[in-house]
Amino acid sequence: MKRHATAQWNGTGKDGKGTLTTQSTTLQDTQYSFKSRFEEGVGTNPEELVAAAHAGCFSMKLSFNISAENITPESIETKATVNLNPEKGEIDNIHLVVKVKAEGLSQEKFDELVADAKANCPISKLMNAEITLDSELL
Repeated sequence: MKRHATAQWNGTGKDGKGTLTTQSTTLQDTQYSFKSRFEEGVGTNPEELVAAAHAGCFSMKLSFNISAENITPESIETKATVNLNPEKGEIDNIHLVVKVKAEGLSQEKFDELVADAKANCPISKLMNAEITLDSELL
């Protein structure tokens, strides 16, 4: 299975601007720029998209893990915060905060399933950054 997205950029890194389009067209000529990446400009940025991808991937992996225990999760809410270190020019940390409602799931099993999702969701495996996590079973 392959998915794709296209970036178009015009101009210099600081003064230029670009657009992003995804295969599904969920993003269709969505603007991004220096301001939207490093300041507070209109549009998205690569780090925001990585955060969305990681939160979505982690939540889905955790749902599969919980479902494998014959428990249906009522809700999984994951916030991923990506830290771009501008001095190093790299993402050096991703912090996940997850809150789960799943009746019948023990704290011990929850902790085990969360750790597995953190280590094994495909986006986690893709990252070359420290991934930290806070979790709460509601």
